Amino acid sequence: MSLEYRQDDEASQLDQAEPPRPARPPMPVYTTTLIIALGIVFLAQLTEGLDNSILRAGFVKIAFLQKHEYWRILTGAATHANITHILMNCYAFYSFGRIFEQLTSRAHLAIVFLLSAIGGGILSLIFLPDVPSVGASGGIVGLVSYLAVYSFKRRRFVTPQFRRSLLINIGFILIFGLILYRVVDNWGHVGGLITGAIYGLVQIPTDEYTDPRIASKPVEYAGVVALGIFLTACAFSVAKIIQLF
Repeated sequence: MSLEYRQDDEASQLDQAEPPRPARPPMPVYTTTLIIALGIVFLAQLTEGLDNSILRAGFVKIAFLQKHEYWRILTGAATHANITHILMNCYAFYSFGRIFEQLTSRAHLAIVFLLSAIGGGILSLIFLPDVPSVGASGGIVGLVSYLAVYSFKRRRFVTPQFRRSLLINIGFILIFGLILYRVVDNWGHVGGLITGAIYGLVQIPTDEYTDPRIASKPVEYAGVVALGIFLTACAFSVAKIIQLF
């Protein structure tokens, strides 16, 4: 009798136990860090005036070419044209960045963002050499194209809905740019898309037994360096905007 009572009591306790809660995804550390840095740069822009700040730290290509101010290709990615511009970019950055950091190593996020920002700047320099450019969108669309490549190379682990949504986002970026071609740097977007896709084609493993979230030590160091380079560019942008030197 006593044995049956204990078994019934244990079963009752199990029935009353709460179901396990799903694990919360980790905080997207690199994504959040970069967004905060972009926000600090924009606050500096507001204090000095948006037009003045763009002249001082934006990707003014004439200054890049004629005055050899090569740092502008990165400070241009750290500055923004207006409040709508920075809010849209930060929202997109967080939306895609947190997914990126869940699917693969955050080191790759920093590398892809930095290279795509540069790639977008180079293509914009080639096709729009007289037009100043600002904004982190080249780096952000590089993350999107990387994720699109990921969704095809790792198709067994990604739903068709996710893959379709990425392609829709890329299509929206291109169409949006064509409609607003007078104010949107389409070549910066295209350059970022191409750079992120190329990196993804080279880096993302197709072997289903290889965990893409695990990065080698050299890749982790490269990610820290890439993060540090862009954070330095943000700090340099603030210094140029408020005219520390």
